[in-house]
Amino acid sequence: MKKALVLLLVLAFIGGVAEKSFAVSEAAVLFLMISPGARASGMGEAFVAVADDATAIYWNPAGLAWQYGREITIMHANWLPQFAGDMYYDFFAYRQDIEGVGTVGGNITFLNMGEQTITGEDSPEPLGKFSSYDIAFTGSYGTTVTENFAVGINLRYIRSNLAPQGQGAERGSGKGNAFAFDVGLLYKFPFLNKRLSWGMNISNMGPKISYIDVAQADPLPTNLKTGFAYKLVDQKYNKLTVAADMNKLLVTPNGDGEQADPFYEALITSWYDDDFSTEIKKMIFGFGAEYWYSDLIALRAGYYYDEMGKVKYTTFGAGLKYSLYGFDFGYVSAGEGHPLSDTMRFSLTIGF
Repeated sequence: MKKALVLLLVLAFIGGVAEKSFAVSEAAVLFLMISPGARASGMGEAFVAVADDATAIYWNPAGLAWQYGREITIMHANWLPQFAGDMYYDFFAYRQDIEGVGTVGGNITFLNMGEQTITGEDSPEPLGKFSSYDIAFTGSYGTTVTENFAVGINLRYIRSNLAPQGQGAERGSGKGNAFAFDVGLLYKFPFLNKRLSWGMNISNMGPKISYIDVAQADPLPTNLKTGFAYKLVDQKYNKLTVAADMNKLLVTPNGDGEQADPFYEALITSWYDDDFSTEIKKMIFGFGAEYWYSDLIALRAGYYYDEMGKVKYTTFGAGLKYSLYGFDFGYVSAGEGHPLSDTMRFSLTIGF
């Protein structure tokens, strides 16, 4: 990954989908859409109504409300190895409950996009090198409103370092900063012994991020995620949960020389900037299942479906838990030639 063209191609796929769904022209800092946690990855990224570990900070901060004690989650993944061998994604999360207040937490998300080579406008001769990366810091809080209903909120600072300077006569540089917030809801239905839950999270709401100048600012990838989870089996030694999620990017694309709508308008306008059938096709679905035997061994499987982006793949995963330690593995089987093919995620969880 030594050329600018390759960097642009990588950015187009960072969200894990093709250009038509999360296009670079529609939103920036798409690394915020990379899903953390090998556990959720193995379940087809259907986790908004589960959200029962520290990765809830990403999936649904309301899920923190029913978590007690302290927990740390660490994940590392080599990202898009078909593009370059020096790209990787790291995620760190921590949460703890505070009696009488709720549960607080925080995470750090980091995407290293490798080393780039600077060349002249009319010459391929290298003039220097630089590293590209994106990083985000998030603070989170979740609390119960009633016995069955919880809310959560995240506050996030984003730093994007794509290049040390603009190209040619461009003003500004390839660096940008932004702030965003998320709002999450989680409800456990009182019937069926609370086996059925519904979750919703609207993430990355905030002002646009500017690299060159304000006139060319790009919106953040504001996303709606909602879904259900149901515990089919909830016994002492056997537990089976199935889940389904729906995602929709709440961003209006740039076009005809016009800027994208600000996020508070795009929450509404993004539902009708295309015809109804196209809006339905823009939605992305995830389906997953997780089986636990005696809280020691877990097996997972899922399916990810994005019709507009032409991204359809199956996922598999496994987990081991012993005392305070948990190890999870997730694998994407996307087929030969797909940028996410053979992507593996590993995560370690420590509770104390």
